[in-house]
Amino acid sequence: MKNVFSIILMALIMMSCNKEEKVFKPRTFKYVDVETIFKDSTASIRAIDFDEDYLYYGSSNHIGKRALNKELKFSLDDLKLSNGKNHFKNILNYEDKPLVFRAIENINGDLLAISISSPARLYKLSRKSQNPILVYEEDHEKAFYDSMEFWNDREGIAIGDQTDDCMSVIITRDGGNSWTKLPCDDLPKAKEGEAAFAASDTNIAIVGDKAWVATGGKASRIMFSPDKGKTWEVYETPIVQGLETTGMYSLDFYDDNNGFAIGGDYTKAADSLANKIRTKDGGKTWQLVAQNESPGYRSCVQYVPNSNAKALVAVGFNGIDFSNSAGASWTHLSDEGFYTIRFLNDSIAYAAGNRRIAKLTFRE
Repeated sequence: MKNVFSIILMALIMMSCNKEEKVFKPRTFKYVDVETIFKDSTASIRAIDFDEDYLYYGSSNHIGKRALNKELKFSLDDLKLSNGKNHFKNILNYEDKPLVFRAIENINGDLLAISISSPARLYKLSRKSQNPILVYEEDHEKAFYDSMEFWNDREGIAIGDQTDDCMSVIITRDGGNSWTKLPCDDLPKAKEGEAAFAASDTNIAIVGDKAWVATGGKASRIMFSPDKGKTWEVYETPIVQGLETTGMYSLDFYDDNNGFAIGGDYTKAADSLANKIRTKDGGKTWQLVAQNESPGYRSCVQYVPNSNAKALVAVGFNGIDFSNSAGASWTHLSDEGFYTIRFLNDSIAYAAGNRRIAKLTFRE
């Protein structure tokens, strides 16, 4: 009997030790290597996406794709490499002026891109053809689209500023071939001065069938849909707001419950009073974190993959910052400026900004 008791006791001790070994230990990034892989002296780049073969981007004067070959580095100023097999640049004009693209999405090699301002024009470029097809157009003096994201290969969403008394939301159910604008009767009523920022193409976060949309400006709230845009509700946030330049500029969700948003006021970039917020209940409630602590204004935040919702990287025009405490504290890694970032894996990301795209390698 004593032997049986001893065996049970040892088993319990071993189980306890195994549980301790499985406790998650967040990574600590201390350095970031910045390798510029693409330069264009005329473009500001705020939207990127990629697959195994290409990095896709939208800029202030064109959309394009660049082969993801680590040995290939070039500038669009080198005409030999423009519009070839390694790079394709597509300038889309309206009334002899190039359209500005700050929201894109790659769907199995097909590129979808929507322009800001009026008329808002959404194009689809097939992987089998470089000829763009206009799949949606909205001619309204207040039209201004900010971000695009997809639930799956068929169903996607793009959001923009309010034209009536709600935020602009367009939905596709056929892979981007056609789009429908949701009526305001189906959406939360917007507040006066509520808008969104086309700063990094990260106003929308999607997990499963769910979607969260970050607004900003004089009112900065979370619009939430549990069912791929069929129904909507809205949640308040404590982030700084009240001016046209304040609010959430970027949003990301790690899973159904854990989300993070960052922003501030780009005209007061050092101000960190109330520019970082976190949720643990799927966006219903939000808490301010790292108040009066750097970083100040940032235009994009992303969770580090495989980090158990603990690790985050934020970028802006004045630097790169890292947190391994779910945003409670931050470490400044670099003064290199970028507008947007997307992770390839848990240590490598692509970032874009003024006149360039870079590969970022994070190191412990």
